Amino acid sequence: MRTVFLGLGSNINAEKNIASAIHILRQSFRTLELSPVYRCAPHGFEAADFINLVARTETDLPPLELKTWLTELENRHQRNRNVPKFSSRTLDVDILLYGDLVLYSPELEIPREEILEAAYVLQPLAALAPDWVHPVKRKTILELWNAFPREGKQPRRIELSLD
Repeated sequence: MRTVFLGLGSNINAEKNIASAIHILRQSFRTLELSPVYRCAPHGFEAADFINLVARTETDLPPLELKTWLTELENRHQRNRNVPKFSSRTLDVDILLYGDLVLYSPELEIPREEILEAAYVLQPLAALAPDWVHPVKRKTILELWNAFPREGKQPRRIELSLD
């Protein structure tokens, strides 16, 4: 079993889609821990704010099989893939970390680069797993968050019942 961190986000019926995805993840994986939930303005386009969080679970699925499973989860939530990269989403679920695996392939990048680039990923990850060591940077997630530039609109923690 590997510890896996998943980034979840939505800005179309966000509360409903995130709650539904969490429900399915809880049914499908033995353990599931959640970060606080954050609201964040979209990056690279104008649209409704996103709701983002990070989930920690354990799996014996290999990375590419897990990615396929998560793509099917997104599809169950009517994820439209015929839109530009920077656009609204019903559900986006990404593998952020997969144990201490480092994998760069055309199909999958682990650790996910957004950990180092996006506050809406790093902030909830730091809240959930501050002592986890980034397998490339060799720094804790909290160290990375503390060094992260605080420019522009930052994610705001919100209360959202996901039970």
